[in-house]
Amino acid sequence: MFIGHFAASVAVKTVRPQLPFWACVGAAQLMDIGWAGLIWAGVEKLRVVPGLPGSPLDLYHMPYTHSLLAAILWSLAAAAVAARWYGVTALWLGVAVFSHWVADFVVHRPDLLLWPGGTLKLGLGLWNLPVLEMLVVAGLLGLAVAWWVGRRVAAGQAARPALGWFFGLLVLGAVNAVPGEPPSPAGMAALALLGFGLAIGLGWLVDRADRRT
Repeated sequence: MFIGHFAASVAVKTVRPQLPFWACVGAAQLMDIGWAGLIWAGVEKLRVVPGLPGSPLDLYHMPYTHSLLAAILWSLAAAAVAARWYGVTALWLGVAVFSHWVADFVVHRPDLLLWPGGTLKLGLGLWNLPVLEMLVVAGLLGLAVAWWVGRRVAAGQAARPALGWFFGLLVLGAVNAVPGEPPSPAGMAALALLGFGLAIGLGWLVDRADRRT
């Protein structure tokens, strides 16, 4: 489930509360945002295979967003751009970007190259155990949110904006998990971008609520 990536967003925001939460949310999905754009452009490829456990996606060609080298470069680029506004703290946004590859390594079937043009593909395949994968993803996100809320309360901030974002994300995850005929690759990319945009927008609402207090 894509919502698992946002555990890193919450962790980074908890460690570095001066960072805007919308940026932490976007950083954790930056690689997939790029992936969706390249799917539309026909540069990266996927097949939709109904019946595959955990995810119907056969992600057979995504070297420019999800190889290990690409993940490192995306992370460094994000940190370098964000450093203009957040200085050295922007390195934490780079950590959030790279966390995406680490999480994908755990859940994906072997489809992650070490570098573009390589042949070895990595992935531990937790997707093949869907119930366990959902428990791990939900557990990590829940623990991260509990830590975040605890730190917010200790700092005199309201818990409601953080919990509102969390429950909104659960709704997005539930909608994503509704059974049905998978759309085309371009349709999958469009749905992914819509989901990421909504999650980032909810993060912006958290920032807005915090500015008012």
